[in-house]
Amino acid sequence: MTPHRLLFAARLLLSLGVAFAPPLAAQNRPLSQWEERARALLKELVEDNTTQSAGDMTAAAEAMAVHMRAAGFPAEDIVVVEAGKAKKGNLIVRYRGRNPSLKPILLLSHHDVVEANPEDWTLPPFEFIERDGMFYGRGVADNKDEGAMHLTILLRMKAEGFVPERDIIVALTTDEEGGPDNGVEWLLANRPELIDAEYALNEGGGGVIVNGTRVSNNVQAAEKKVLNLQLEVTNPGGHSSVPLPDNAIYHLARALDKVASHQFPARLNEVTRGWLTGTAALMDPEMGGAMRRFVANPSDRAAEAIISRDPGNNSRLRTTCVATMLSGGHARNALPQRATAVVNCRMLPDEDPEYVKAALAGAINNTQVTLTSLSTAQESPPSPLTPALMTAIGQVTEEMWPGLPVIPTMSTGATDGLYLRRAGIPVYGVSGLFYENANAHGMNETISAAAFYQGLEFMYRLVKVLTGSGIS
Repeated sequence: MTPHRLLFAARLLLSLGVAFAPPLAAQNRPLSQWEERARALLKELVEDNTTQSAGDMTAAAEAMAVHMRAAGFPAEDIVVVEAGKAKKGNLIVRYRGRNPSLKPILLLSHHDVVEANPEDWTLPPFEFIERDGMFYGRGVADNKDEGAMHLTILLRMKAEGFVPERDIIVALTTDEEGGPDNGVEWLLANRPELIDAEYALNEGGGGVIVNGTRVSNNVQAAEKKVLNLQLEVTNPGGHSSVPLPDNAIYHLARALDKVASHQFPARLNEVTRGWLTGTAALMDPEMGGAMRRFVANPSDRAAEAIISRDPGNNSRLRTTCVATMLSGGHARNALPQRATAVVNCRMLPDEDPEYVKAALAGAINNTQVTLTSLSTAQESPPSPLTPALMTAIGQVTEEMWPGLPVIPTMSTGATDGLYLRRAGIPVYGVSGLFYENANAHGMNETISAAAFYQGLEFMYRLVKVLTGSGIS
């Protein structure tokens, strides 16, 4: 879950008195039945350790399945299946609609979490703690919150007797956080019928909030691809008492300097064009004007330069490559025989990996340096900004937060959505969650209780609109 970088401009506009949606209200009323249920499910999920090192995702999936069976969901519509290995369980729950000829919608989340060493936290990471209106615990923001919300939506709809126009599938999957047995990838390869859908709602989007005030409700419709390259220099080396100009570390250092200064061209797609158009209204006059000019004329280099001052903006305009790992030499008193570095590239969705590799090789321009691909960039085509879907998101946003803009966005990182997009299933990151300083992946991961409950209500209303009127 990646926060969006509108903070500087939003703070500026707040200081100028520009009005956004009202601040988040404190949770000072009794919880509804479904808020209590969602909180209880989130608590149980957080307290089930689902890390790679010591977790059991099958046990966590089975625990959630118990609740769905108790609520009367048929056994055949509750599936726990392991992604090839023990403890790598995925939970898939299907809520049957009235029209089986319509493809389902999929509500996707992952219930694995990154490692959390208790010694590095001031609170116990695998204990759900509520304090001063905040929830704490590993996974409360990434991504067990949405799993708890999605399951609660099904429970509520069933209890209310709501029969959707099409099936609704909820999936809690494994190994999104980098493990070797990714649940979505495995399901598509081995049990595609369990998650085949018209489109999926996933993490990656959500609300932008600054100083407790909502700025926009963003919908992630694209994400960048990942390509890892290794730069390597080798030579015979020798004794350090007799330095030579042909030094592997010096060659590598010069190559990395060229990588650092190389800039890929800025290009727009439907999603980033919509992002710039929507975001421009939230910016100061200089930045907003540059965004509008660049949308009108992508060859406007002056506008591009202004937009690119912000690292987040720059990353959404172009492919980026950055050195992330470095090693060299074998002894303090020897000339290095080998020096290597890893360069992590985040590519625009339609960028060709061979073009990126060739562009860096050309920028380095040193035959002593070899470039090797360490990974294959997985395709992740942008999802179309379907008018009916975007209208529905805008409708529910307006109901809950009048005047708040809905803005499409492209993630600079990656989610499990890439597997679905590659399989031809559009994916939209949308949640209605407005979290500030959640510190996902970090110490004392936290979210606002009020924001969690509001996100729950937003998603309930949205799914009901999407499945109650046949919108596709």
